[in-house]
Amino acid sequence: MAIKIEMPKLSDTMEEGVIAKWNIKEGDDVSSGDIIAEVETDKATMEVEAFDDGKVLKILAEEGDAIPLGGLLAVIGEEGEDISDILKGADAGSGETSDKKKEESEDKKDEVKESKRDFDPILGDLNGKGSGKKKEEKSTESSSDDDGRIKASPLAKKMAEDKGIDLASVDGSGPEGRIIKRDIEDYKPQKEKSESTVSVPVYDSEESEDTKISQMRKAIARRLSESKFTSPHFYETIDIDMEAAIAARKGLNEMSEVKISFNDIVVKACSVALRRHPAINSSWMDDVIRKHGDVNVAVAVAIDEGLMTPVIKHSDKKNLRQISAETRELAGLARDRKLQPEQMEGSTFTISNLGMFGIEEFTAIINPPNACILAVGAIRDVPVVKNGEVVPGKRMKVTLSSDHRVVDGAKAAEFLNTLQKLLENPLAMLL
Repeated sequence: MAIKIEMPKLSDTMEEGVIAKWNIKEGDDVSSGDIIAEVETDKATMEVEAFDDGKVLKILAEEGDAIPLGGLLAVIGEEGEDISDILKGADAGSGETSDKKKEESEDKKDEVKESKRDFDPILGDLNGKGSGKKKEEKSTESSSDDDGRIKASPLAKKMAEDKGIDLASVDGSGPEGRIIKRDIEDYKPQKEKSESTVSVPVYDSEESEDTKISQMRKAIARRLSESKFTSPHFYETIDIDMEAAIAARKGLNEMSEVKISFNDIVVKACSVALRRHPAINSSWMDDVIRKHGDVNVAVAVAIDEGLMTPVIKHSDKKNLRQISAETRELAGLARDRKLQPEQMEGSTFTISNLGMFGIEEFTAIINPPNACILAVGAIRDVPVVKNGEVVPGKRMKVTLSSDHRVVDGAKAAEFLNTLQKLLENPLAMLL
């Protein structure tokens, strides 16, 4: 009996998948457990395995095709088995339509070419469809640049002659650059005109490039649009003295085999502050506000296609060395697109750090269902006043974006004050 292989749900937010690679071809024998394809989802590239034995009778999706959940990917069964009924009932989103899509795409390209060739930008009509006659009439009414004559209306010629104006020095504003009465009336001598006119260089147009939107970029666009336009964001920024944190990091790295980054210190400080301020470690759940029992901090990692947010579970209970090692491992998996869905789920708070790019201050969009996200800027060398004297200082700005449905301004400020104290006195994280 023939068996349909359909697009499985590989992540909690997945709506469709793109065939990144087929590991089989028609005619191959497959066994249960064989990895038959790699599918790009909104979060990662996942493997699809066969659950039955059989021969590959038909592959209905090509590499690069986007297939909705439940869409038909392939059919396996016994050699020579009739699968015509299955093919007739194939979903519209399956690979069966890939040839048709190509034909439609080519037809659209041809239509664009025809429209570009036939459209007359001056007459706003189509060549060969009534415009030819009008163009001929216009050419007989006015002179042409092709034979060296100047295009001008009889009245404009008479006015130019009376005023002693050389028509060659007049710019026409009429159809096809024809000189009309208004051009003569508004004419200014060439000397005066040249003083106020700037020569503009002409450049060749560069070719534009369209990039196909990946499943990840679609998910980012959808989720962040929902977040920005659904959650009422507000922002609070605080400036933190990082001299003590810099000294603490230097001392820790002299003793630890695992190198501690400033981001690791921020993750730890946020985790401790979240435990003290549960309102920030919360989510809007439509009919309730959920204060999470665990502290799970997501760290934004930039990759070519956008952002991934691996989650450090129970980060408040882990030391800096554990946080550093786990962050490096998860970031590496993210850049290789090998993160599993469970490694990106369950966050209660998110940190986005652009300090390594020299960005001093920015605001971030909340990563749902979190109530807050912290935007971390670069550590700056700035003059500060201490004990009445101006001295060199190390400062870092952080901005908390909060969902006003969950968090009020005072609660956000209290969290930032605690975070500031922890970073300015790193030993307080051990208490």
